[in-house]
Amino acid sequence: MKLMIPDHIRAISPYVPGKPLEELEREYGIRNSIKLASNENPLGPSPRALEAIGKGLSSLHRYPDGAGHDLIQKIARVNDVAPENVVIGNGSDDIIAMLVQAFVRPGNRVIVPLPSFLMYDIAATAAGAVVDRVPLDGLGLDLTAMAERVTADTRLIFVCNPNNPTGTVVTRAAFENFMARLPDHVVVVVDEAYIEFAKNPDCLKTGSPADLTRPLVTLRTFSKAYGLAGLRVGYGIMPAELAGLLHRVRLPFNVNALAQAAAAAALDDRDFLERSVRLVHDGLESLYTAMDCMEQVYFKSESNFFLIDVNQPADEVFEKMLRQGVIVRSMRAYGYPNYIRINVGLEEENRRFVRALETVLQS
Repeated sequence: MKLMIPDHIRAISPYVPGKPLEELEREYGIRNSIKLASNENPLGPSPRALEAIGKGLSSLHRYPDGAGHDLIQKIARVNDVAPENVVIGNGSDDIIAMLVQAFVRPGNRVIVPLPSFLMYDIAATAAGAVVDRVPLDGLGLDLTAMAERVTADTRLIFVCNPNNPTGTVVTRAAFENFMARLPDHVVVVVDEAYIEFAKNPDCLKTGSPADLTRPLVTLRTFSKAYGLAGLRVGYGIMPAELAGLLHRVRLPFNVNALAQAAAAAALDDRDFLERSVRLVHDGLESLYTAMDCMEQVYFKSESNFFLIDVNQPADEVFEKMLRQGVIVRSMRAYGYPNYIRINVGLEEENRRFVRALETVLQS
């Protein structure tokens, strides 16, 4: 075929998600493996969400509510904003794509931290934007350098807080200094996919009514703390004017009926959310202690995952861990060729990971 493919599309490196357990077990001939690679909730979904899904099964022949009325109303109440300030999406990356489609034209500039969530870069590149990739300062976002990159052609800036894959956070004071330096034509997108796990009292948290007076978008997801990664549902909080623009480009019925029902029910299940956060905090402390005992270099995190410097090619460690039935994430694609990233699992899964890592690093 002689297809006329734009160069900026050919230049995109596709996002590579972690493989499903079933596929890896078939490929490597292993059984009873555990997955600590995709920052998922080891407790599974909220029981209330499962109950809501069950009730919705008999209506699958009907289209979902295209306006997402019930879910948006509940999100608005929980966050003390108006429904007009909320946009729901098929995962928060759906809203990232909407933002780029609404605000970016070929040749415009989009600022992203490097490394961070890869979909910022992919969505902007797909739109023909010039992507300004600003290296981290250590493992944290360099907001000063990001502000210095702004030009008259800059349209979006992405701030991941806590940052994936490093687990570091932006403070409120640093963010306000950053925002004060920006011109009015730039929309700042704060991705708070992991915000529920952050313990640092100075950590920035956006999405309040006060934030709705400026071009600021807050992204949240039900995939992590709420355990609904398989349903793909997220949301954005933003000024009503920006939300109205996103609704112009949003695909109809972009959040399916079961996802809407489950997410709305999950918001009511505060006990499950608190249990999920507590499990992560306890699990991190246990894993940090194990790494200390192994004299292994690691980096503390404000999220449900953390980085480990294995002092050898991470891809090789990933392969060896697979042979042990433990799935981790190599950070080579993020620019850390000797680092792996793991998320907190159940207590026995964490112990199994430690045993497997000891075996692999001693072999």
